Amino acid sequence: MAREEDNPAWQSQAGMKVAHVVDILPLLLGIAHADRAETVWDLAVAHFRRLGFGRANYGFTRFRSERTMGDPDDALFLTSCDAAFVAHYFRDNFYARTPVFKWCARNAGACTWTWVKADMEAGRLSEDELATLRQNAIIEVTSGISISFPDNSTRSKGALGLIADPGLDNGAVDEIWAKHRPEIETVAQMMHLKLIQFPVASRRRSLTQRQRETLEWVADGKSSLDVAMIMGVSAAMVEKHLRLARDALQVDTTAQAVAKATLLNLTCPPEVPSVWCRVCPTLKEQTNAKEPFHRDADHWDDQGAGSRADC
Repeated sequence: MAREEDNPAWQSQAGMKVAHVVDILPLLLGIAHADRAETVWDLAVAHFRRLGFGRANYGFTRFRSERTMGDPDDALFLTSCDAAFVAHYFRDNFYARTPVFKWCARNAGACTWTWVKADMEAGRLSEDELATLRQNAIIEVTSGISISFPDNSTRSKGALGLIADPGLDNGAVDEIWAKHRPEIETVAQMMHLKLIQFPVASRRRSLTQRQRETLEWVADGKSSLDVAMIMGVSAAMVEKHLRLARDALQVDTTAQAVAKATLLNLTCPPEVPSVWCRVCPTLKEQTNAKEPFHRDADHWDDQGAGSRADC
């Protein structure tokens, strides 16, 4: 019985797939080694542009609920489109009314937009959805690809929309998709997994380095007094950092601030202080210790200072 892999046509197709994988390996490596979200985005968009998708939109949130995708200011949104498109896209939540956005919100996977035309012709779209199609047609947004990434929690959602260049209709996009789907999805998935590791910079607010450091130590289980000792500041200053962090993150409690900052990747691993205990004569030997300073209650006096004998 003849084996499929002995078929010349199968061998040719398999060889093309291997060639595509080899071609994108440097790109995947570049994305993996990137240390900035902008670099990751630029590398991915450049690849999509070569395939006929010069306009791309990416969004990710960790604050989805049953009814909304959360506060847009807590979401990551990247685009290669111009400012006029962005204004059009967000005006009156236009994006949330489009059929492709609704598909991404309900599904995980990837598809071209051919189904939108089929649903329109079959009368399965609402009048509001039809209105969004007419508005998009004016700016030549009529065909493309949607990639809705698998959810790693019920609160998270990420998606990528690739808008076909003017002149490429649904048929042309379907042909591109049939030929390049593996590499498009691979690059998109790698891009997504890398992007969600970076801090989500707010468009309205930001945390200072000291606020991030304070939250990180609190997340590590340290009390305000502990943090004050570690950072070399007063307990009052620690409380000020925490209050300002709560205000910046628009939450009520420090626990909420820690949780939200962690979800947004805004906390950073604190550097190990060169001095762990202000009075211990063997400080350098303790830099690998689990605790940042001695927890013996007799070690510190009311002013936070102790005696060498206490060590």
